[in-house]
Order: sequence, then structure tokens, then C-alpha cells
Amino acid sequence: MSVLNDAQQKAVAELLRVSPVADELGRRFADAGHELHLVGGSVRDALLGTLGDDLDFCTDARPEQTLAAVSGWADAIWETGREFGTIGIQKNGLRIEITTYRAEAYDGVTRNPVVSYGTSLADDLSRRDFTINAMAVSVPGHEFTDPFGGLRDLAARVIRTPAAPSISFGDDPLRMLRAARFAAKLRFTVDESVISAMRDMASDLDRITAERIRDEFTKLMSGADPLAGLRLLVDTGLADRFLPEISGLKLEIDEHAQHKDVYEHTLIVVSNAMRLEGDEGPDFALRMAALMHDIGKPATKAVGRDGRVSFHHHEVVGARLTKQRMKAMKYPKDVTSEVVGLVALHLRFYGYGRGEWTDSAVRRYVTDAGPLLARLHKLTRSDVTTRNRRKAAQLAADYDALEDRIDRIAAEEDLAKVRPDLDGNAIMELLGVPPGPIVGAAWRHLKELRLDRGPLDRDEAEAELLKWAREQGHIA
Repeated sequence: MSVLNDAQQKAVAELLRVSPVADELGRRFADAGHELHLVGGSVRDALLGTLGDDLDFCTDARPEQTLAAVSGWADAIWETGREFGTIGIQKNGLRIEITTYRAEAYDGVTRNPVVSYGTSLADDLSRRDFTINAMAVSVPGHEFTDPFGGLRDLAARVIRTPAAPSISFGDDPLRMLRAARFAAKLRFTVDESVISAMRDMASDLDRITAERIRDEFTKLMSGADPLAGLRLLVDTGLADRFLPEISGLKLEIDEHAQHKDVYEHTLIVVSNAMRLEGDEGPDFALRMAALMHDIGKPATKAVGRDGRVSFHHHEVVGARLTKQRMKAMKYPKDVTSEVVGLVALHLRFYGYGRGEWTDSAVRRYVTDAGPLLARLHKLTRSDVTTRNRRKAAQLAADYDALEDRIDRIAAEEDLAKVRPDLDGNAIMELLGVPPGPIVGAAWRHLKELRLDRGPLDRDEAEAELLKWAREQGHIA
């Protein structure tokens, strides 16, 4: 341990914002005869000047001793992580987790951690994933502990492991995916020895549950530079273990057909989509749709007699593959539905042609997109990666025209609420039928008319319904 030097003291200025709470908490532990250290990501973020309101501490106190130290002081306490040695509290708007020193072992089969308590800060830091996460600052004393050169690696913007990478990843293979995630989040470079171990040990990721992989991958995709993380996953073979469709986009380029590299195109689309996110922050569904939008191409690739490459209906195949993959990764149904919907619709715009859109086509485009329309606008624009500036400008102008058309028709017809001009009760009354399949079929027929022709007045709608019912034999 050492007292903070001048450079490190600047980071403590970031800690001072939370220091009144942190130091007071530290004194309560000291009075009870225990150590308390701000640790891991909290120290890393403080040194980077990005410390948030979630703080991580470690201590030699056992969970029951931690509870005794914070009871009556914390604004709220939760014990959901107690079996892992973690007690959560809230104080003055800060969310704090206090974890007993760990000396984790792994079961050797699933690689899930088996938690056992450690006895020292040094042991606790040695088990952590990366050197930049293996630093600690004591409270209230503010002594800095950095046994593995985390501060040096933070300055060099490099990701290394405290122990040999093979040992660290052997303990928990998920750390390989975390390396890619931190590369995406922090824009850091991963040390070559770490990359080599990731490549050699990629198959060990198969022992990790789909849920843990999903959570890390989601964080990677939501990072500041997901492309760096994605390239690392593909280059090391890790992507092949849980998302092989991405590596599969590296189609062999036919020198005669000269079609674009779909993998590189996809990464550009992800980057383009990120630029369109706006102030809302990372949009995982949009980014994931950008990543998956062309995964149907390898299965639909064809070279015609003229040497031109085509990928007919790749959006249909891609939507199906996306659904299968996201289900395997245990994504919630609502998130999967959003991404699949965007993949299925991403080519729809190109079917309209310049200046050939009908009001009916616009209504169907909006209705099919539903709540995904704003994202679909962004995904469609992101998919234009041609180097031909004239072509790119024309496509952008075409889509501008489509958005203007949507806005105009929406203002006139309330496109967000496209429904038949007669409801179920009116249909039953007019046709003299009870609730059942006939009413549903009539409702769908009227909705199709509404999409094709726009709003109908009451007389027109009733006339069309009666005409349909006679044609279908439901009335004489």
C-alpha cells in the first residue's frame, strides 16, 4: 500500500464527491475492527473521471458483520446477493455493494464460481479479471493498492490479466468475452498475450451459460465502440461459439461479381446506426438489428449467368435465423421481436422505387413497422454504405421523400391508428351474424381496403362490406 501520489490525488478529487458517505461508511467498519476498500470498477472509473452513483467495496467483514455495521445508518438494505458475500445498501442517493473478500474456486465443469471467503485484500485483488479492475482505495484512509500495475495499464489503455491469461480464463472463461466488452466500452487495446489465450481457449466458452454470455454481449453491443469488441470476438473465434452467423458474413469475394464484403459492410452499418441514435444513448435493438440484418445472405447467395451476385429474400431468411439465435441466447421475447421485425423489414424501402410509391404502399410500410418505424428509418438509412456518392445521395433523397410522404399522410389520416372504418359491432349488426370467424374475416377485408384506399366514409364502408359478404356467400 502507498499514499496517493499527485496524479492519483486528482482521481481522489472525483472520489471526494462521494467521500462524505464513503468515509463515514469506512469509519463505521473501522470502529467495528474491519477494513473497507473502494475497489474494482469504481476505482477504475474514478481514475478515468467517470465515477457514477454505483459504488463497489470489499471488506474482511462477513455478510452478517456488514449488516451490523450498516444497520440503522443505510437508507435501505437488500440481501439478494448475501449467498455470494454481497450486501447492498442505499445512502444519500448512492447505490453501494459491499462484498466480503473472496477466494473463488470453480467447479471445473460448468466454470460457474463457487464462492469461498478470502482473508486479505491481496487475495481478493488477485482473483479479479483484469489489472485495471484490480486496484483499491481504502476508506477513510485513502491508501491506494495496485499490486498488478493497473494504474500503468490504465494510462497505457491496455487490458491485461493479473495472472497469466490462461490461468485467469481457466478460472472463468467468461472473462474472455469481458475482455472484448471492455475493449468496446473503454476503447482500450487488448494485450497480445490475452488475445492469444482467447484464441487458444475459445472453446472453453461453451461451458458458460447462455444467460451470462447474453449479458456480456449486450454490454459489449451497448459500448462506445462495439466494432472493436466484435472484431475481437470474430478474430479470436469466440463469436463462433455463440454467434457464428457473424463470422459467416465473411463471404468469399467473387472477383468477377465484385460484390461487397458483407462482414465489413455490416460493421459499417452498425457504426452508421450508432451515429443516428441521437441523445437517447445506446439503442441495443437498433444496433443488434444492424448487426444481424444481412445474416441471411450466405444462405441465399447466388451468382447469375451474367456474373452478378444476388441474395434474394435474404431478409426473410435473416429474420428467421435472428429469431433462432436470439432465442438460443435467451433474449426476452419483446427484445427478440423488435430485432427480428427490423431485420425482416430492412429491405422494404427498396421495393418502392423512386417516385413510384403509392399512398397504399406508404400506409402498409407504416402499419407493418408499427412502433418500430423510427428505428426502421435509422436502420434503412444506415444500410447505405456505397462509395458511389451520387448513388448514396440519391438513396438519401429518396428516403427523405418517403419520410415526407409518411408525415403528410399521417397528418391527414392518423396512420398510427389504421383500423377498419367499421368495428366488430357494426359488422355484426349490418350482416346479422354473431361473433365468430365471419366477423374476423370481414374486419380484415375492411382493413385491407383502408390500407389500399385510405379512410372511407360510413356509406362507402357499408357498401364495400355488403359487396364482400355477398361475394363470400355470407348473405344473399
